[in-house]
Amino acid sequence: MNARLPRIRGLAHSTRRICMQTPRQPHRRQARDARCARESGAAIISALLVVALSAILVSGILWRQQVQVRRIENQRLMAQAQWVGRGALDWTRLILRSEGDTSAGITYLGGVWGVPIARTRLSDFLGQIGDVRSAEGADTYLSGSIEDAQAKFNLRNLVSAAVPGSLQLNPPQIASFQRLLVILGLNSQLAKTTALQIRASLAHSAARFQSTTATNPTAPASAPVVAGGGAVGDGAEFTDAPGLSDSDSSTVTPLQMTSVDSLLDVPGFTPEMVQRLRPFVTILPTITAVNMNTAPAEVIAAIVPGMNLSNAQALVARRETVFFHNIGDVQLALGGAGVQALVFDPSQMDVNSSYFIVHGRVQHERAEVDRTTLVYRDALTHTTRIVRERDQL
Repeated sequence: MNARLPRIRGLAHSTRRICMQTPRQPHRRQARDARCARESGAAIISALLVVALSAILVSGILWRQQVQVRRIENQRLMAQAQWVGRGALDWTRLILRSEGDTSAGITYLGGVWGVPIARTRLSDFLGQIGDVRSAEGADTYLSGSIEDAQAKFNLRNLVSAAVPGSLQLNPPQIASFQRLLVILGLNSQLAKTTALQIRASLAHSAARFQSTTATNPTAPASAPVVAGGGAVGDGAEFTDAPGLSDSDSSTVTPLQMTSVDSLLDVPGFTPEMVQRLRPFVTILPTITAVNMNTAPAEVIAAIVPGMNLSNAQALVARRETVFFHNIGDVQLALGGAGVQALVFDPSQMDVNSSYFIVHGRVQHERAEVDRTTLVYRDALTHTTRIVRERDQL
């Protein structure tokens, strides 16, 4: 071991001597400096690339995390807005039920149900008191209105069950819809086309043989007229034999019509025509009568043969001061307007309604929900149930 120490010391001494001699060789020193500079530059570039790649990866992870958090927040806000909308709908159903208990079977435009709700803060609507509870619902707003669905012409009336197990066209109702199309400046030939489409779409409906509601139990059912004579325009030119039964499956059954937008599936209708008809027609699950207390003048002039639009407008103007209490008041008013008492069908008219359309809008922070709900109110028990609803997110 002691013998090796001199050899190691000599090797170190020689190495130091070589390093001390290196500065004496300028060309070798320049090559070494150049090589060191290149290696340092490559190391810096590699470090920058690693840092940039790491930053990109980290930013992507953070961005995806932020998007996921925002998505979860939006889902939470949307769920809360929908629950607020459900609560508002339950409150609306309570109004309809209490209105039915106190109105003695009469639905008119002056009722509580007809008052729209402007955009109102939820905290103000609930009457929150105190600094602790005042912040609850501060960013939530409600607005909405209730519309009488039976104020419009029900396209479901175009088809009725004249005999058990068979659906047939209803000529008097088709004639009424034809007059409505004429009043609105549309093609009256689309009335029968619409009736045929509705009858075909009802082939597999569970409620296709339900003929009427119980809003006017004393009124006789409106029986469709089959082939026979009569003047043009009273529905006698529409024939329907043999009708539609459960065994009729020779053609493809179209989708059941549930809204006015379904008229776009009927050949001949355009979006502009549907938009023109929207304030005056609807499609309800069952056959219904038109509420003469809430119907517009165009619908009244259509369902009452021999009545023009100006007389119907005068009738609506007088109705704003005194509403109709029964069908007898309607007959007297029509007689005063120059309409013969035996011309119209009393089963097409009523002073009460069972179907209502509830329009509601909920704004909860970033979430907004527009909900349209069809509500049925039983004429006897005044209980309500939801028929269908649609949300526009």
